[in-house]
Amino acid sequence: MNQSNRREFVKNSLFSAGFLGLSACSRNYSTPNASGGPIGTDNTAEGYGPLLPDPGGKMRLPKGFSYKVLSQTGELMDDGFRVPGAHDGMAAFPGPNGLTLLVRNHEMSPASEGDKEFFDSEAWRNLDTSRVYDAGAKDARCQGGTTTLVFDTRTQQLKRHYLSLTGTIRNCSGGITPWGSWITCEENMSRADGKLQKDHGYNFEVPANYEVGLADPVPLTEMGRFNHEAVAVDPASGIVYQTEDRPDGLIYRYIPNVRGQLAKGGRLQVLAIEGAPSTDTRNWKETNQPTFPQKQPTRVTWIDIDEPTSPKDDLRYRGFNAGAARFARGEGMVYGNGEIYFACTNGGAKQFGQIFRYKPSEFEGLDQEPQAPGTLELFIESDQLELLKACDNLSVAPWGDIVICEDDNESSAIVGVTPEGKMYTIAHVDMKSEVAGGCFSPDGTTFFVNIQRNPGQTLAITGPWRSRVG
Repeated sequence: MNQSNRREFVKNSLFSAGFLGLSACSRNYSTPNASGGPIGTDNTAEGYGPLLPDPGGKMRLPKGFSYKVLSQTGELMDDGFRVPGAHDGMAAFPGPNGLTLLVRNHEMSPASEGDKEFFDSEAWRNLDTSRVYDAGAKDARCQGGTTTLVFDTRTQQLKRHYLSLTGTIRNCSGGITPWGSWITCEENMSRADGKLQKDHGYNFEVPANYEVGLADPVPLTEMGRFNHEAVAVDPASGIVYQTEDRPDGLIYRYIPNVRGQLAKGGRLQVLAIEGAPSTDTRNWKETNQPTFPQKQPTRVTWIDIDEPTSPKDDLRYRGFNAGAARFARGEGMVYGNGEIYFACTNGGAKQFGQIFRYKPSEFEGLDQEPQAPGTLELFIESDQLELLKACDNLSVAPWGDIVICEDDNESSAIVGVTPEGKMYTIAHVDMKSEVAGGCFSPDGTTFFVNIQRNPGQTLAITGPWRSRVG
């Protein structure tokens, strides 16, 4: 594809998938830390102001902001199913008549016969089993998958919600595509064993639909069988990048045979540092490896990896032995500002977390790529718990900043990061649960986020977001 056509494709793709308002703008905030007081370090930007106490005991927000609970574990949905638990990764899409469509993951493990909230319903008993990827046995029924919510940001009302994929395991995060779908990822490597009918460890594609109905449960096998976490699609090339949630995980990319049709196969590759095979980027002191530097873009290469559906859970070992770089629990991943950002939850010398960013080559995935390869940069390495810990799901704000959801079951925050790498706290969860799935509505008015447990619930946060756009 020539450069003119690539630019036109990017413009059309960003619009169709709801990647709206990604340009940076001026900021004039005042900064809190997770407890509501000033941080006062060179690593901070100004934020929205001190976080105020929440009478509801869920989430502290700055002045002028409020939240509404949209959908909670166990509630009856419009299709007769109950809302599954463990709300996790999520994305927002433009729907008909100005509505917003949310596709939400559920990080559920195989359920026992006693899990009645989800399975004891007429809807489940009447469900066509061909619409279920893996029903599992009675003592190991698979209730992971996705639900879809239809929300009106103008009235702040939920219009409907329904089950949109089922029969999978531990759907942790995923990623939005430029063609209007959500890739949901299994963070699980279970194999068919008599209780489970099929192997797991795959990605699945879920269209963002207004109409109630289940997506075809087609595993995207050639994207690799590993402990998936998240994906991001570069709209210029159609290439899909993937994280692996392992302490010794890799970064993968999938070059589809047909752009936008991932099920038709493609080539799986792993990221390596040019001239430095088998680099360890984790910066863990106990590994006694050279420190991977911050703020220094480094040229990369990509290595083909065969047997993407290997039953041995060995892609990361074979890839590292072939020269791929090693990362500390790759988690959230997002495309924004022409780059791919991804989080490594316990990377860094203090294991508080790292954020990397990858700038694709102008010839990404093409034969000319070695002439001008992409670059990888360690964007942030946290050394202060007050600034950032256990970074997980990532999204892009309408004003161009990266928004991070923390994965800490004791004390989680939502953190903004400027393009310069300065951080500020947006919200703090008062419940003992991680936060996940943060994303803005296409019109930029509403930030959606999941509290994963106790119980799982989706919140819509509104406030003076647009006052930050200049």
